[in-house]
Amino acid sequence: MTAPQLSVRSARARDLAHKLSQREKRPIHAIVEDALTEYAKRHPEESAANFLRRMRSIGAGVVTDDDLTDLEASIDQNRKPHKGIDL
Repeated sequence: MTAPQLSVRSARARDLAHKLSQREKRPIHAIVEDALTEYAKRHPEESAANFLRRMRSIGAGVVTDDDLTDLEASIDQNRKPHKGIDL
């Protein structure tokens, strides 16, 4: 039976994990587990209600329905069909 694997697509993250692994003389999976554990401690899970409240406070007053209507009207007024490429 094979062990689970984690694929990291960031060359920077991979290189950092390898350097830390060599420096600490510990396997890469232990380095990654410790880093993720520390991250989880600093960013505790929040409830969906708190998340929505936070998102509403961030976006409060930034964009309204009237703003979107004005934007759509402006786009429609300035829309010009593309003639296509010349062959």
